Amino acid sequence: MSRFRHLISIDDLTKDDILYLLKQAERFEDIAMGKRCKYLEGKILANLFFEPSTRTRMSFETAMKRLGGDVINMTAHEASSVAKGETLADTIRVVSNYADAIVLRHPLEGSARFASENSTVPIINAGDGAGQHPTQTLLDLYTIMKESTLEGCKIALMGDLKYSRTVHSLIKALTLFNTTIYLISPPMLKLPAEFLEGLNGRIEEVELEDVISEIDVLYVTRIQKERFPDEEEYKKVSGSYVINRNIISRAKESMIVMHPLPRINEIDVDVDSTEHAKYFKQAFYGVPIRMAILYELLKDGDGCE
Repeated sequence: MSRFRHLISIDDLTKDDILYLLKQAERFEDIAMGKRCKYLEGKILANLFFEPSTRTRMSFETAMKRLGGDVINMTAHEASSVAKGETLADTIRVVSNYADAIVLRHPLEGSARFASENSTVPIINAGDGAGQHPTQTLLDLYTIMKESTLEGCKIALMGDLKYSRTVHSLIKALTLFNTTIYLISPPMLKLPAEFLEGLNGRIEEVELEDVISEIDVLYVTRIQKERFPDEEEYKKVSGSYVINRNIISRAKESMIVMHPLPRINEIDVDVDSTEHAKYFKQAFYGVPIRMAILYELLKDGDGCE
């Protein structure tokens, strides 16, 4: 039996649930790299993406196929019933009849929770507006566990902390692991206070130069032009920071740089060839962690332990 029915928010998972999924992902790494298996043979995953996606959509598709299952994708909105005015509720009810699970990305915050209330199959939230992105959080935690130390780490979250659903999900999960969290952003992109409510642990706003020598992880995010209601406001903060070799030369040798991608110009390409750069490995880890999620939701009985 699955530990959870849907995956909508990182709040849906306990620390034990998270550690269980991370352990399962480690188990699936060989399969993620090509070892054959049929754990989910006969199962169908539906990808419904109402916003652009490359890594999330393709890594879910890869994960499902590596586990022996099949994938169906909604075509461009212009070629689907969405263009005719079909509601999200009706789309979910219809697709529930075609697939065993649905991955949903939608621009409206709360849409994934709403979809779960109208679905007969598991819903996996692949990003709902500026709300949550729990599968990205799990792969971020997995990357930290594999490439650094998760329990007790010092991490700086840098960039767009206001609109980044990746940060909103990640910060909640990090507080479960006795971490120290530093927040670095332009004033108009600070983390909304509501995301700090009820969190335990050490969280403070700093400048990067004050902590670069002591942090274990530097997590950089893109300033998301598409989230700004006014392009002039975006231009005021675009290019506010660029991580380059000169900056990371002051970091610990073991410090890792992460980014959920895509990047624009916030990490200089000259960082890519350093031992600090882990963002492309982070993108790969999206496959085994999403395999662990799909397997947990779709396995029959007690599964293949």
